[in-house]
Amino acid sequence: MVFSSDPQPQDSPKLLRFLREKLGLSENALQLGQRQAELEQAPLPVVLWSFGLLTLTQYQQVLDWVQDQE
Repeated sequence: MVFSSDPQPQDSPKLLRFLREKLGLSENALQLGQRQAELEQAPLPVVLWSFGLLTLTQYQQVLDWVQDQE
């Protein structure tokens, strides 16, 4: 588990679409990740990776995508 003392921002619809469309995560996987991310106050990609829902390669793709969005 990953716990943060700072509340995390709401997941952007663009990030959720990327996870769904480009990485093929199911709606159930995303919902599980979002619930757990809220409980742990942790970033969604970290939670998805820690639950084995993202491979390390996919996690890196998410980080690259986030960086490109800035």
